[in-house]
Amino acid sequence: MLLPGMRVGLYGGTFDPAHAGHAHVAETARRRLGLDRVIWLVAPQNPVKAWAASTPLPERMESARRQARGPGMIISDIEARLGGAGARYTIDTLRAFKARYPGVRFVWIMGADNLASFHHWRGWTALMREVPIAVVSRPHIALRSRFAAAARRFAFARRPASAARTLPLATPPAWTYLPAPFRAVSSTALRG
Repeated sequence: MLLPGMRVGLYGGTFDPAHAGHAHVAETARRRLGLDRVIWLVAPQNPVKAWAASTPLPERMESARRQARGPGMIISDIEARLGGAGARYTIDTLRAFKARYPGVRFVWIMGADNLASFHHWRGWTALMREVPIAVVSRPHIALRSRFAAAARRFAFARRPASAARTLPLATPPAWTYLPAPFRAVSSTALRG
C-alpha cells in the first residue's frame, strides 16, 4: 500500500531476464534516496522490440521476483493490466501512478545505460518535468551517459549525488547521477 508522504521509486523495464545488475540499480537507489519502496514495473513489451523477441511476461515477472529480494521491493505488472487504458509508454504509466496515489513522492529510477538513449523515449521531456529522476551508474556506459542528449538538455536540473536524499522532495525537473560499484551483467548477454 502506498500512502501520502511515502518516497517511492518506479523502476521500469522488460527485465528479460532480470539480473543482479537490475537488483543493484534498485537497491542503490532505495538506499541512497531513502526510498520506502521500489516498484519494479515489468513492461508487457518494449515498444522498440518485436513481440516475438520477448520472453513471456509471467517468466519475466518471476525473474524479477528472484532478483528483487531486498526490503521494500515490489514487483508489478500494472502496465499489462492498464493495457488499453494507455499505459504503453513510461510517461503514461507515471501519470497513472501520480493520479492514483496523490501525495506520494515518486522518483523514476534508471540505469545509466537508459540515460544514454533516454532522448528516444516517447514523452521523455515530459517525464523529466513530471518526477525527479535518479540515474545509477552502469559499466561500459558511465562516461557516455553523462554526456547524453538528456543530460545536456537538463544539465541545469542536475543535483549532486551528495544531495540524493533530497531528490524525492525536489520539484521537477530534477535529476541526479549516482556513482556506484559496477555490476557487469546484462540481459542481452544472459539471453545469449
